Amino acid sequence: MPMPLVPPVIKDESVLARYPFLPQGREYIRNQLSGNGIDVKGLIEEPWLEDVRTKGSLRLVEAVTHKEGIDAATTLDLSSELGRMTETLSYLHAMLIVCASFEDRLLNRWVEGEASRADLLFGMDSENFDDIARTYLSDIHSESVAGTTEIVYFVPMVDFIELCPKISGSYWRLVNRATKDGWVRMDAGVGETSRQRTARLLKERVRQSMTAQCVERMSKMDDAFAGLFADPVDRILGLLSERVKADMPMSAAVREDWPPCFESAVAELSQGINVNHTGRVFLAAMSRAMGHTPEITSSFFASAPDYNQETTTYQVNHIYERQYTPHGCQALKTGARCPVSQGEDRLCDQEWMIHPLKYLRAKQRRRYQEGVNTEDDDGTQKRTEGAAEPSKMEDSS
Repeated sequence: MPMPLVPPVIKDESVLARYPFLPQGREYIRNQLSGNGIDVKGLIEEPWLEDVRTKGSLRLVEAVTHKEGIDAATTLDLSSELGRMTETLSYLHAMLIVCASFEDRLLNRWVEGEASRADLLFGMDSENFDDIARTYLSDIHSESVAGTTEIVYFVPMVDFIELCPKISGSYWRLVNRATKDGWVRMDAGVGETSRQRTARLLKERVRQSMTAQCVERMSKMDDAFAGLFADPVDRILGLLSERVKADMPMSAAVREDWPPCFESAVAELSQGINVNHTGRVFLAAMSRAMGHTPEITSSFFASAPDYNQETTTYQVNHIYERQYTPHGCQALKTGARCPVSQGEDRLCDQEWMIHPLKYLRAKQRRRYQEGVNTEDDDGTQKRTEGAAEPSKMEDSS
């Protein structure tokens, strides 16, 4: 179910400034530029717009460095024209830097940060929530809970079915939700109201909408325009590179030995990309088989869009306690988690290569053999410094 073609009208400029990513906000952003005589070059160079650039850079830095996303709080007074302009154009400045980078990792991190911020703000905004929800959902209605001040929201089943697979947790399975006449009841959850649960659903649409908007901008952006943002792009990509390295723990197995399917799952999660259920279970089970501690395995999920430390720890511990066996190659292909096509990896092309653990063992064996077969100048064989010993998994195979 696509977003509504004609979203509700929002006239309150403070709301449009607080949520500049809303479809209704595009015209408002254009008016902010034209009304203040600002063009793109001015947005980059004008001294009086330094606060806008600083705020925009802060939004990006928070998206890259904070796993919990961009801070929902703002110190700007959105009741003032200056505050609304700064909040709105800082968002535009950040988005233009992201688009000018043509870097998917940065795009994913920034979108996730902004979408997480929107999730928090939506859940607190009782006054505007219905209009916001109708911007992203085909419809919504609410009912008062008898004897309380609580309100419970209902969303169309078609919207819920489309968006819930992207969210982890038993709450988001349709079988666990009360339904009636095509509506899904969004009951309050642990520590969250019905509005906050519904806001989590809206987050998925915000992510989709922002990503599509950025991709469209990038497709139209030429080198000259992108070059205007070269300096801030270089700075934020340098920070992103450092952060990805810090978020990517090295394993008990040498990194070069990792099978492509495991490497792909870890890399996608570290970049804030959602990984499906098959990929997540495989990652945890494979990590266990590789000898990682549950803590290291849990850390792989820390940058996931829907990361929750308590839920992740519980699910990882469950996989360790039950000693799950990692998916084989065929199951990974069926579950859309095999990233390798024929001819891209000679080891994967072998007929006997039917399981990622075989890939790992083969890599370890070859690296070990290369180590013991290295010769001194006098022709005697020796082990190279740091060459790996045969793994315990290899001994037991």
